[in-house]
Formats: sequence, C-alpha cells, structure tokens
Amino acid sequence: MLKTAFAVLAFVIVHGAAWAQATPVGLWKTIDDDTKQEKSLVRITESAGVLSGKIEKLLDPTMKRDEVCDKCTDERKDKPVVGMTILRNIRHSADDPELWEGGDITDPKNGKVYKARLKPIDGGKQLQMRGYIGPFYRTQTWMRVE
Repeated sequence: MLKTAFAVLAFVIVHGAAWAQATPVGLWKTIDDDTKQEKSLVRITESAGVLSGKIEKLLDPTMKRDEVCDKCTDERKDKPVVGMTILRNIRHSADDPELWEGGDITDPKNGKVYKARLKPIDGGKQLQMRGYIGPFYRTQTWMRVE
C-alpha cells in the first residue's frame, strides 16, 4: 500500500512539473521569423488567468538600449521598449487545452498590433507565437530561458 502511495505521488509530481513547463509563463528568448536572429528576452506572467508579457532585455544589435516605440499609436508611443508590455490579455483557450489566445502582441519596431495565439511546443521548451491581422500572420518560435 505504501509503495502504491509513493508511486502515485511520484506520478503526480512528474506530470505536474511537465504540465507547468507546458505553459507560456516564464522567460523567453524571441527569435525573428525572417532573420532567425535573437531579438529580446520577454517575461510572460499570469494574473487571474490572464497572461501578459514584457520585454526585459534587447538582444538585437540593431536596436539601441534606450530604444523607444516611436511607431506605436497607443499609450506606448515614445515609451522605452525595455519594460514595455508587448503581450496583453491572453487567456487559456476553452476549446484547446494547449492554446492561449484572445489578446494581442505589439511589434515595437513597426508599432503594429496583432491578435496573438501562443502554443507551447516540444514539452514547453519552445513557444509558438503567432500574430495575425485578418488572414495574414507571422509565426515565431521562442526558446524558453527559464
């Protein structure tokens, strides 16, 4: 009986850890979909079931450390890119347990705001980030840092 209890506990711990890593919450290295170059580190957090993501560090050598979003058209216009919330209002999909959607992502280089869809892949080691406007979309694969 004791062996069974330990086996069940080990199963719950192992699968619970795997599930936790299969969420978008964490620190991600963003990779440009065209150039395949590292662009930034984005930390995704959750509050009351809603995800948001902020740029923690710029890795793109073409961007200055004090870069601002001069092409943004909302409250982020002329605000620093580092510290900027680029992912907003993302929620877990009711239809697909592996998908988070419903919010938006902003590209600080061009100021465009896209609808966003996030899907952890490769056991949560990577994150498929899709931003789309109507039928047009861009997909990036981000790498988990922590």
